[in-house]
Amino acid sequence: MTTTTVTLGVDIGTSSTKGVLVDPTGTLVAATTRSHRPQRPRPGHVEMDAELWWGEFVDIAKELVSTNPDCAIAAVGVSGMGPCVLLTDEHDRPLRPAILYGVDTRATDQIAQLTKRYGQDVILQRCGSALTSQAVGPKLAWVAQEEPEVFTRARRLYMPSSWLVRHLTGEYVLDQHSASQCTPMYDAAAGTWLQPWADELAGGIELPALKWSDAVAGTITANAAAQTGLPEGVPVLTGTIDAWAEQVSVGAVRPGDLMLMYGTTMFLVLTVDQPLHDVSLWGTAGVFAGTHCLAGGMATSGAITGWLADLTGADHATLMAEASQSAPGSTGLLTLPYFAGERTPIMDPDARGVVAGLTLGHTRGDLYRSALEATAFGVRHNLEAFEAAGGRIDRIVAVGGGAQQDVWPQIVTDVTGREQVIPSVTIGAAYGDAYLAARALGSADIDQWNPPAGTCRPQSAPQTTYDRLYPLYRDLYLASRDVVHALTRFQHDASDASHQED
Repeated sequence: MTTTTVTLGVDIGTSSTKGVLVDPTGTLVAATTRSHRPQRPRPGHVEMDAELWWGEFVDIAKELVSTNPDCAIAAVGVSGMGPCVLLTDEHDRPLRPAILYGVDTRATDQIAQLTKRYGQDVILQRCGSALTSQAVGPKLAWVAQEEPEVFTRARRLYMPSSWLVRHLTGEYVLDQHSASQCTPMYDAAAGTWLQPWADELAGGIELPALKWSDAVAGTITANAAAQTGLPEGVPVLTGTIDAWAEQVSVGAVRPGDLMLMYGTTMFLVLTVDQPLHDVSLWGTAGVFAGTHCLAGGMATSGAITGWLADLTGADHATLMAEASQSAPGSTGLLTLPYFAGERTPIMDPDARGVVAGLTLGHTRGDLYRSALEATAFGVRHNLEAFEAAGGRIDRIVAVGGGAQQDVWPQIVTDVTGREQVIPSVTIGAAYGDAYLAARALGSADIDQWNPPAGTCRPQSAPQTTYDRLYPLYRDLYLASRDVVHALTRFQHDASDASHQED
């Protein structure tokens, strides 16, 4: 039997964990997925059981090993949603469910407290980003204030990728990019934990050692090999946050390249020549040493279409077909995609979804198309913010499950008026993880692994319609903001009353 050398990439996303085996030419040999959903115990709270992360990794590894006996796994790459806050005790036992990234908006009060304490301009210059729902520091402060019994027992801080690395290798490390989203605990210029702010916010937590994403964190231990079926001694990469692994997966890592990730949330990563700071976006370290990024993210995108599918009882293929029959502009519907608050560029955790213009004549296809158009308007808003911050956008590369559709990328292209490169492989982060693992072993080239498959270009007639609607989209948020914020307070009050009854 001929043996094929492969690398394993595994990504823990918001709605699923994906694993792939890829050969040295970049050809996908095998793939598998485990679906899951985050917990939303209260408005603004989004959590996940970290034991699920390792359990799904084990299931995926076992399946890929057992069903591909002719493959020899030479290295492992990992990534995951983030930045997340998983606190464990000294024995690595989770003390509470992991608090997820910017979709979790519980730490609004702590953001205000810490911004006042340290100063917004100082935080922005020293850390690269202002404090928002994306930042780790305020969430640690929330745990310290709201769950002091948990915080006093906390000894380590993990994210999905570092949690996998710990289980696989025994090493306690975090990649530089993930650390750069631990605002205000990271010194962007020095590439180290920022003292004394890190000590003040982390308390008794031992912060992990920092490495670049493409560095080998360690090798698979005997115990991990026994659990997963992976070979003992195989190198494991440090890994990173999923959006940056997706950026790598399509080679959007040169200055002027922007990766647009279609997923449960929409994410944008622009590689820049030098650090840029803007309160409406996130300035971060890149995956590779010496690289810099400006990033944005919407709190919901595919999550809205999932909600509509659940609500109507129709599958996505049916709804997408119906949406394609609805004309640009969704027969006069306009949707704000802020169903879980919004991240960039409005940075409003109390924003909520709005559907304006409804009539009795509208169909579920119109609603579905309007949701897709809403995310496209959000992308346009972010692209304008990137350029206003000094970013140069030369090329947009699409990635993720939504990029495999025809309708959604075309809507985004028509709304923004900008071409999108569609790569040959749009699997996303897991493929990027496998590439980083292969790169660590030799000279893998992502341009050869994943060349462009096509280009999505704007169409003039829909673009004219969307140019007319986009100012209304921007105005709708401003016009409805006060009412929506009052409704958000009502939701929180109702949730608090429900918990008191329980």
